[in-house]
This record gives sequence, structure tokens and C-alpha cells, in this order.
Amino acid sequence: MDQSHIRNFCIIAHIDHGKSTLADRLLELTGTVEKRNMKAQMLDRMDLEQERGITIKLAPVRMTYHSKFTNSHLPIHSNLPANIYQTTNQSGKLLNDKLMANEKRQMENDQVEYQLNLIDTPGHVDFSYEVSRSLEAVEGAILVVDASQGIQAQTLANVYLALAANLKIIPVLNKIDLPAADVQRVSAEVVSLLGCKEEDILHVSAKTGEGVEAVLEKIVTDVAPPTGKVDAPTRVLIFDSYYDDYRGVILYVRVVDGRIDKNNSLKMMATGADGLALEVGSLRPDLFQGRALETGEIGYIVTNLKSAREARVGDTITRNNNPAGEPLPGYKEVRPFVYAGFFPESNEHYRTLKDAVEKLSLSDSALQSEPENSSVLGFGLRLGFLGLLHMDIVRERLEREYDLDLIITNPSTNYQVELITGTELAIKSASELPDVSQIELIREPWVKGEIVCPANYVGAVIQLIVNSRGNQKHLSYINAKSSSAADTLGLAVIDFEAPLANLLTDFYDQLKSLTSGYGSFNYELADYRAEDLVKLDFYVAGDRVDALSLMVHRSEAERLARSTVKKLKQVIPRQQFKVSLQAAIGGKFIAREDISAYRKDVTTGLYGGDVSRKKKVLAKQKKGKERMKRFGKVDIPAEAFTVMLKRD
Repeated sequence: MDQSHIRNFCIIAHIDHGKSTLADRLLELTGTVEKRNMKAQMLDRMDLEQERGITIKLAPVRMTYHSKFTNSHLPIHSNLPANIYQTTNQSGKLLNDKLMANEKRQMENDQVEYQLNLIDTPGHVDFSYEVSRSLEAVEGAILVVDASQGIQAQTLANVYLALAANLKIIPVLNKIDLPAADVQRVSAEVVSLLGCKEEDILHVSAKTGEGVEAVLEKIVTDVAPPTGKVDAPTRVLIFDSYYDDYRGVILYVRVVDGRIDKNNSLKMMATGADGLALEVGSLRPDLFQGRALETGEIGYIVTNLKSAREARVGDTITRNNNPAGEPLPGYKEVRPFVYAGFFPESNEHYRTLKDAVEKLSLSDSALQSEPENSSVLGFGLRLGFLGLLHMDIVRERLEREYDLDLIITNPSTNYQVELITGTELAIKSASELPDVSQIELIREPWVKGEIVCPANYVGAVIQLIVNSRGNQKHLSYINAKSSSAADTLGLAVIDFEAPLANLLTDFYDQLKSLTSGYGSFNYELADYRAEDLVKLDFYVAGDRVDALSLMVHRSEAERLARSTVKKLKQVIPRQQFKVSLQAAIGGKFIAREDISAYRKDVTTGLYGGDVSRKKKVLAKQKKGKERMKRFGKVDIPAEAFTVMLKRD
């Protein structure tokens, strides 16, 4: 198709602002999916996405749209002679009606057909990498804002990404049909954020379909068409990929220059791998086979590659018979900063776990893994994630899709350790920390965060940041009426810095609680800073459990130790002997709880006689329990390894 009739765009928003619902209405209006085949969240294919109501993976789809207004701005019949309208007799009226019908039919035939390539993106901060990849493959972005909630943290983050990618942003106010919708206030927030005019903001209800057709027309008129070189050597950007058990590696691509035909010999410019285009086509939203992908189009390529690692996301594809000299700018390599140990309940399932993680990582480029061994849990894997939601999604997928029973250890982040010899180490768990006598200093990751909340919650949010060892850096207001915070209406944007480890567990839950659910949170990695960090070990019945060890700041160690042993006391079952739960820094114990033993009343059969008879039986019982305590082993349940995720 001619590039002037192609529009590539994505939908960006904060989580739960209605991106996927708007995409559903666009599919309906363009006839891409028949109404009888429609279902909610059509582009969210995973069971988890449907159940949780969130988008996890980006989803491209091609729509065909016939613009109603592009070539028909003039009123009907304006081209007809004036005397036609002045006929008064019956024959003249029939002639007039006939000419009107003919012109209307002609104008319908003159409608311009447009190819609209949409990429639906996730809204949660853990999947912002999916958003950044999508933005590189398009020329425009629909910014969806909930008319009842207004601007939120991920809205700001996505706007910054879109502006950095130099995209045309089309603001859309969604959910205007809700009783709680405040169109005037939220419109003012959008104007303050984007610097646009209020009349540029489209008001829609994706649920009812109201105003959605205007979005399609806005895309056609405002989003620039692709400007690729048709005759240049082929350059194709890979923005996503996945592994199909029956067809091999399937790539989602944007053709920037040239074209890709079926059976073309391909070369991956970054990895150097050679492949073959077994099939090319578009997504509507299922795979729809075609003859070629032309300049400016978005589609898929089925390759003969055996591993998705041969065609990394962000790589450039060219043709072997006419290779391009220079690759396209790729994506920055994503680095996970949340780590957790994944162990099978039985060691015989370790190989199954390893194979499952390898297959999962083919479609999730942010997931990283390496082998790990624990004296208590046996063999497992240390997995790296972009956040806690990302970790939770991977866990559920492993358990559902591969039928695994898993034990997950407490999430932690990575640390940089400098030894007195000058050597630097990167550790991903406290159990990897070398002897304290060899350590010069330990650096932990800090993040730059951004919290958006109503202005009247600012004090409580700043207190939460301080309690997390963070520093508030900047405070601004969206739609502020005066420079005085007391007179400010609307939303506050709080920029801060904090150690990542303190944000991993329940920071987001506390933020939602403090702000009555209105606060939202976005962050990115800043740098590593040297802090007074110590390793906190936990002992169960005198045995140290490495999988429970934590890296904490010295000032927080005692408080965290006391709360953790109390939580462990609740989840570790009672035994026939007393079990001690202890927390220690080095050789110094700083917290302790005891789980009392089950006690059978061995004096039941005694009646009358001297009290020494009862004492003798109790002494015998005590002696037996002491022996059990020396040789007995405590079976630690899976819940004990995730106590840090439990709220107090």
C-alpha cells in the first residue's frame, strides 16, 4: 500500500484507564473483528490478562478504515448545476433525485482506504519496556486518560517516552459516561501537561462507543504517514518475538526501508544469524498470511530460526542479496533489578523448571536466569525481573502452563561489593555475600521515583518516603491556581529518590492506603550508592537458613528482624519439641521468638499416691523432648520464604 495511506500508532495510558476497551471499539468500528466474534479485551490473549483485567504483552493489529471526511469536505451536490435545484415539475424532480443518488454513490466510491496499524501496550510500570519498544515502531500515540481519575504516574511516564520518541500525541478523555467523571477538571490537567488546546482533547466512552469514530478520523488527519525509502536496501525493526511450538520463532516487525517477501533470505544485523522468511503477513488480530510486507507496514515474519536469541528484540533484519550498510537504532538493553529464587518442591522437577524458564524467556526479553543452590531447598534458579508484578506473572505462568509447584524466596535486588583487595563483585542475594572481614564497602541501587496524588495527601506521602529512607527532591502541581500550596487545587507530582530495596515489598500498598487509592507511582533506576548495609541471617532450631537471609541497612536491621521472626512464628508449624527462631548480624543475635512444643499429658493415668510419681513421668518426657530437639528437623513450609511480602 502507498505509504501516504498508512498510519502507525499505539495506545498508551496508566493501568486501568481503558486502553484495551478502546482498542475493542476500534476493531468493531473498522470491521476487523465481526461483532459476533467480539469479546472484552480482544487483544489480551493470555488467560492471566483476561482474569486480572490488565495488559501484560504488547499486541499489534492491522485495521482497514475508509475515511468518511478526507475527500468529502464539500457539501453534497455542490458540483451539480444550480438549475437542477430549481426544477418544479415532476420530471425535473425525478432527474434531481437520480442525480443526487448518483453523486452520493460516487462520493462513497471516492472514500480513501487507510491501513491503520495499532499496537496495544501495557499500563503497569513493570512493563514499561514493552511500551518503549512499541513507541519506536510508530509515528503517533493515543494518550488515554480516565475522566474520573485524571493524570496518574504512568500517564506522565508514558508521555515523556512518547515525547522522547518525537511522536504525535492525541489526547483522549475516556469514561465520560461515568457519574464520577469530571471532564472539566481532567481536561485542564491534560492541557497543563501537554500544552494543547482544550478543543484538541477528544471525549469518548470506550464502553458505549460514544465519540470513538472521531478518534479514527483524528488518527488519519493528525498522525504522519511513514517516510521510509521504498527503493533502499531492506531494514526491518524487530519490536517483539515469541516461540511457537509448531512454527518456530515468530517476529513482530516494522518495515522501515525496502520490503520483505515470502521466502526471502534474511540476516540479523546484530547477532549475524541467517534465516528464511517462511511466511509473512499481518495480524487481524490472528495471523493473516500475505505475499509481502511493504515499506512502512507492521506485521509478522515466521522464520526457520530455532531460538529467539538469534533474533533479539531491537535487532535489524536485512536481506542477504541486498544487505543494508547500517542497522536501525536498537533498544537499550533492559536490566532486571528485582531477583528471587525459584525452587521446585521436589528436586526431580528441576530440569522441568529450567526448560520452562528457557521457553518463557524467548517471549520475555526482560527475564533473566542463572542456577542457584540452597542447602535447604536444593537446586533452583535465580530469576531477574523488572518488578514484583512481573515476578508474580512469571510465577503464575510457570505454575499454570508447565504444571510446576514452586517455592519462591523473598525478593531482593542486586548489590555491588568492593573488597579490601580492590576487587568488585556483583551479588544478587545475601547468601552470596563474602566474609565481612574482606569487605571494604557495599553499594545498593537507588531509584528516581515519581508519585502523583491529590494535593491534600502530600504530607502523608512525603512521610512515607522519609520512612523508606528516601529524599523528596521536587514538588509541583498540575493545574495549580497559585504558587501557594494551601491554595492549590488538583494533583501534586512528588519527585523523590529512595533505595530500591525499601520499595520492593509493600511500598505501593502503603501508598494506595494513605491516598485512599488515588496515588500512583512510577520509578526508574538512578545509580548505586555506598551505604551502611549488613547481612541479616535467620536461624530455625539453631540451623541457619540461607534462603531467608536479607541485606538491610543497619538502622533498620533490629526492627526488621523482630517483625520477621514474628511472621515466621505464624507460618512454621509447631513440633513435638520447642523450636527457636532467631535473627543475627554476624555472631550477634538481635531478635528471638520461640514456638512452643506440643505437650501430651502423660500424667493422665496417675491417680493418688506420692507427687514424686508425677515428677518422674514428667522428667522422662522432658528428657525425650531434649533428645528430639537435638536430632529433630523442622520442615519449613513454602510460605516462610515469602514472609517479607506479607503485610503486618
